[in-house]
Amino acid sequence: MKAAVLTQTGTVPTYDDFHEPEPHSGLAVIEVAAAGVHHLDLAKASGAYGDPGTMPYVIGADGVGRTSAGRRVFFTSPVSPHGSWAERTVVAEEDLLDLADDVDDVTAAALGNTGLAAWLALTWRAGLQPGQNVLVLGATGALGSIAVQLAKSLGAATVVAADRDPGRLALSRKRGADATVTISPDTDLVAAFRNTVGDSGFDVIIDPVWGEPALAAMHVAARGARHVQIGQSAGATLELPAGIVRAARLELLGFAHMDPPAQVRREAYLQLTGLAATGALAVDTMTLPLADCQRAWELQQQGAPRKLVLTP
Repeated sequence: MKAAVLTQTGTVPTYDDFHEPEPHSGLAVIEVAAAGVHHLDLAKASGAYGDPGTMPYVIGADGVGRTSAGRRVFFTSPVSPHGSWAERTVVAEEDLLDLADDVDDVTAAALGNTGLAAWLALTWRAGLQPGQNVLVLGATGALGSIAVQLAKSLGAATVVAADRDPGRLALSRKRGADATVTISPDTDLVAAFRNTVGDSGFDVIIDPVWGEPALAAMHVAARGARHVQIGQSAGATLELPAGIVRAARLELLGFAHMDPPAQVRREAYLQLTGLAATGALAVDTMTLPLADCQRAWELQQQGAPRKLVLTP
């Protein structure tokens, strides 16, 4: 079969032949229909997460496909050395999630990692309640754009979208954001954030960026706010004054989408794909054939404006 194969840490995968996966007890061979492209794929291949294990291996952490019995599923954590960037892969049966009947494969794959992260960060981790205020940093990215829409659908009073591109932030307005803040070197972010919510502050901050935008957001946190830390695209470190944490009784919460129990994730994914199927949730995608895996790799490195999905 054909797959995106990595032969050496720190290199780019190649579109090549790879041995077929074999079914075993508790494992299912999946005919892949669509596979998500994630920063995690690049980080693992670079060696940022330590020894990536068996070489060569197939890139890809999740996707959508069908079992030999015809069941359409979203799958995570293919069994090494197989991955999702392939015509077929093998996955533990417990890692298969059902999806809404009317959602297409590409949209479902795009929602698998980033959509689940946005939904579960708002609900399971932050405990968002109707009437609360939400700030989404990195709001024009794949995760952020979904988080903006979900926050509004979950009953948030005020949803503020913040990112660097004012043109793309305009789309956030159309999709539910009550206000937007453009992040730039000459912007007083604390003042800009405060102008959107006044003295009430943000009850929930969704943060895939860290760095200076995160610090500015904490200055405008409401009492008991939950700051959910997901990524670090704006910086890996910041100098955090202790008084900011104490003054707001701030809860700083680390999060990864694999943290919640399996049943919570299953229910969340069904709800997500159901919303997308009805058009209540818009997902911006860019689809490339599996044969263009190197192009997808380059686009992801550059920061693709839409969620990248590969189709065999």
